Amino acid sequence: MVNRLKPLLTCTTLALMLAAALPAHADDQAAQIKRGEYLAIAGDCGACHSGEGKAAFSGGHAITSPIGTIYSTNITPSKVAGIGNYSEAQFAAALREGKRGDGAQLYPAMPYTAYAKLSDADVADLYAYFMHGVKAVDTRPQATELPFPFNLRFSMAAWNLLFLDNQPFTPDASKSAEWNRGAYLVEGLTHCSTCHTPRNFLMAEQADKNLQGASLGTWFAPDITAATLQQNQRWTQQSLAEYLATGHADNGATAGGPMLEAIDKSFSRMTAEDRAAIASYLLPEAQVASASASASASASASANKLTPVSGDDTPAAFNGMSSGEKLYNSNCAACHNLQGSGLNGLPPLKGHPVLEKPTADNVAMAILQGVWPEKGQGMIGFAGSLDDNQIADITNYVMKDIGHSQVQITADRVKTLRNGGEASPLLLLARGGMAAGAVVVLIALFWWWRRRRR
Repeated sequence: MVNRLKPLLTCTTLALMLAAALPAHADDQAAQIKRGEYLAIAGDCGACHSGEGKAAFSGGHAITSPIGTIYSTNITPSKVAGIGNYSEAQFAAALREGKRGDGAQLYPAMPYTAYAKLSDADVADLYAYFMHGVKAVDTRPQATELPFPFNLRFSMAAWNLLFLDNQPFTPDASKSAEWNRGAYLVEGLTHCSTCHTPRNFLMAEQADKNLQGASLGTWFAPDITAATLQQNQRWTQQSLAEYLATGHADNGATAGGPMLEAIDKSFSRMTAEDRAAIASYLLPEAQVASASASASASASASANKLTPVSGDDTPAAFNGMSSGEKLYNSNCAACHNLQGSGLNGLPPLKGHPVLEKPTADNVAMAILQGVWPEKGQGMIGFAGSLDDNQIADITNYVMKDIGHSQVQITADRVKTLRNGGEASPLLLLARGGMAAGAVVVLIALFWWWRRRRR
C-alpha cells in the first residue's frame, strides 16, 4: 500500500512546488515589466512612436529630417505590424545597432547611437515591457520613402562603420554612484546629445563637441557642458533638477519647443533621484547662487503675486517708441509687463536665460509657436497675426532692450524659422558625390579599355 502511495505523494509534492513557484515568477515578470515601462519613459520612446490620436507605440509619427520625412514604426507586440516576432537578440540589435528584425538598417532618427550605451539588464527589461506590457496594435503606419540615394537603407551600414560607437557605458570608478547614474542617463537612455551636440555634414554627432549646443533647424539646443554650466553661477544642481521636473527654474529659465516636450513626456515622469543624478553629471560641483541668481529668483517669486503695471504708457511715450517696443506693448506686455518684469503671476523676461543664448531663434520661435506645457500656464503663438518683420522687431526689442544682448535676428531668418528651418544641402551633396564617383568609374573603365586596345 505504501509503495502504491509513493508515486502519488511524489506527484502531489511536485505540483505543490510548482504552484508555489508560479506566483513568484509572475511577480518577477510584473516587476521587470514595470522597470521596462520606466525605462521607456526615460528613453522618451512615446515621443516618436506614439502619434497624436493614435494608440500608444503604434507609430506613424512624422519626424522631419534634413533628408526627408521619416515615419516612426509600430513597436507594439503585434506580429503582423509591430515587433511581436522579434527575439530579445533582435530587439537588442534594433536598439543598439540600428538593425531591424529583417536585417534592414534603421535611420539614425532612432537614437540607437545613444541607446548603444544601455546595459543588458535594461535591454531585457525594455523587451519584457514592449512584449508583455504594451497592447498589440495591428496597424501599419505610413512607410518612410526618402529620396534617392537615402532610400537605399544598406548605405546606413557604412554610416554605422564610420560613426556608431557600440561600446556599452563604462562607469568611472573615480566618480560617485550618483554621477555615474547621471552619466549613464545623459549619454545613453535620455540621449541628450541627439539635440545638444552639433552634427557634421553627414548628420553624425561631432564627438569632440559633445553637448556644446546645436541648432535643430528652428529651435536652438544650448550648450549644457559642465564647463559652460559651471561658468554660469545662476545654475545649480537644484535648479537643473527643478527645470527637468517642471520646465521652470528659479533663475527664470522656461522650457520651450522640443525640450518642453521632453520634459512633459519624459523627464517630469522620472524619479527625483534620477533627475538629481542628471544634474550631478551635467553640473558636477554644486554652485552657490550668485547675487544675480538671487535677484532673478526674487523677481520670479514676486511675479507669482499681483504685480502693478510699470512703465510709461502715455500717448507721448508711445509716439517715441520703436516699432519693436510698440508691438511688444500691444502683444506681450499684458502678460510680461511693460518692462518685462512679469505681471500677475506670469513669468518675467528680465534675467531670462533664453536672452543670453548666442542666437535669437528661441525667442522668435516662442513668439511664432507659443509655449504650451501639458500642465500649467501657456503662451499663445503669434504666427497667424504677426508677419516676419513684426516678429523680428519684437524679438530684437526683447533681446536688446530687455535682455541687454547684442544678438539680433532678421525678417528673412524669421521667415526661414516659420517654414521649418533651412533646407539641407545633404541631398545635393550625396547625389553630387555619387555623380562624381560614377565619372571616376567611367574614366577608369575608359583608361582600362584603351590599355586593352593597345
